[in-house]
Amino acid sequence: MLKQSLSNKMLQKLSPQQIQLMKLLQIPTATLDQRIKEELESNPALDEGDDFNEVFDLAKDEKSDDDSGDDENFELDDYIKEYIEDDPSSYKMRMDNYASIEDDKTIPVAVENSLHEHLIRQLGMLNLEDDRVIKIGQQVIGSIDSDGYLRREHSAIIDDLLFSQNIEASKEEILSLVDQVQKFEPPGIGARSLQECLILQIKDSINKDDAPSKSKQIALRILDNHFEEFSKKHYIKLKKQLFVSDTELKDAVDEILKLNPKPASGVAGGLSASINYIVPDFIISNRDGELELTLNNRNAPDLRINDQYKEMLTTYKDTTKGRRSTKKEREAVMFIKQKIDSAKWFIDAIKQRQDTLYRTMYSIMQFQYEFFKTGDEVRLKPMILKDIAEITGLDISTVSRVANSKFVQTEFGTKRLKDFFSESLQTQDGQEVSTLEVKNILSGIVTRENKRKPFSDEKLKDLLQEKGYNIARRTVAKYREQLNIPVARLRKEL
Repeated sequence: MLKQSLSNKMLQKLSPQQIQLMKLLQIPTATLDQRIKEELESNPALDEGDDFNEVFDLAKDEKSDDDSGDDENFELDDYIKEYIEDDPSSYKMRMDNYASIEDDKTIPVAVENSLHEHLIRQLGMLNLEDDRVIKIGQQVIGSIDSDGYLRREHSAIIDDLLFSQNIEASKEEILSLVDQVQKFEPPGIGARSLQECLILQIKDSINKDDAPSKSKQIALRILDNHFEEFSKKHYIKLKKQLFVSDTELKDAVDEILKLNPKPASGVAGGLSASINYIVPDFIISNRDGELELTLNNRNAPDLRINDQYKEMLTTYKDTTKGRRSTKKEREAVMFIKQKIDSAKWFIDAIKQRQDTLYRTMYSIMQFQYEFFKTGDEVRLKPMILKDIAEITGLDISTVSRVANSKFVQTEFGTKRLKDFFSESLQTQDGQEVSTLEVKNILSGIVTRENKRKPFSDEKLKDLLQEKGYNIARRTVAKYREQLNIPVARLRKEL
């Protein structure tokens, strides 16, 4: 049986402008210019320049029915009159608290040959049979990744050749060319595993020596026959299996540690040789004992509404004066209005992004004032997202978006913003300290330990408790993993 009923329900929907703002908040300064460039390309009403025209509140909910033409003309006339005749106030995206526009926006990059070009040149020095074999060799080289490894199976390379170049190649031909490529410089290139990469390098080193040292010979035996024991640092097993002394084993291990696990990094201009520059989103400077915060706006060009769109509205007003506009004219002016609205929303979103970033970072700076003034990480206070949200009046999710992928430049180096957020840990005196402080002390203990007898997690727990920190062994293990510190056995050295 069907029944009718009334019910109240609360729904929260995000407007397109709010969604746009949230997406902009997540974008770091390093990639903001790309997002602005996309908007400039998609919206002709948005322009980049020094003249800044404020766009006023635009008319909403226009009707497009022919029957309501008079109402539509009336609303459009109000909109055009307001936009054209009112004196627009000027504004810029950069204010006094923003970084100077004079800052250089580009970083010079040296032009170098790529790794693949380096290998292709060496391929050309081989006396290969014909163009077909050369193309197979080029395909093999093209399959080498950014670290210098050939991780694609020979069957996949055969399929690539067949589909892309209509060349049928056999497994033997692929493996033969792989063997030849592995003799190229740098040593270890084209290896299919870390073990093979290190073996290729140590063999190359032995072949270049007139009288190879004993340590290199032992190193080759370790890599060839005892790689698993070596990778797990089972040094006692290695000594028994190789019948060598501590000194001989140490010399052999030292030879292995000299090898390059990423052979492509040894080539100038190699795929893995590119440098990723960190572009700070905020800059904190100390001016006569007072901290000063600025936003880095290198990648945020000034935006304005395109003047041609204002001229289009003026032309429309003049041509329709004293008469009713046609349907095509109304459609054209509605298109113009839509683009201007979109441009205004984007400019407002960029402005709101800058304001939100500044408010959030300023609150973090005040909360961690002693650290930013001295650079002493012991002075970092426990701080969670909720603390900053309560100070700024922003939502926790908004603070999280601001902290994500953002960096701040200080006198003591460039820091990741989310690294300032940490839980609290209670000392034996009852004081609350930041877990960052505990991690720094833990890292210092591991750095200074005797690598022949590294501390276990239990011993690390005891040492931290001696310093006054109430901490469990499981917590020590968690912090150690967060700091990318391996277990004691893997930290052991000869």
